[in-house]
Amino acid sequence: MTDDLNTLATALYFFTDETLKTHPWLAPERPPGGFDLMSSGAEVVTLAVLAALLGEPSERRCS
Repeated sequence: MTDDLNTLATALYFFTDETLKTHPWLAPERPPGGFDLMSSGAEVVTLAVLAALLGEPSERRCS
């Protein structure tokens, strides 16, 4: 990633994390289960926004 993209990702994560701490009802829904979460809601939202900005809005690859 370029420095500008790193800066954007960091700022977006920080903003999202702080927003979800003050407004937890905005966090993405997680499936119920007995497993430990490996990523936070802020990480999920940040990755989704960055993927959309980079033109990869889906994990599915069309060949």
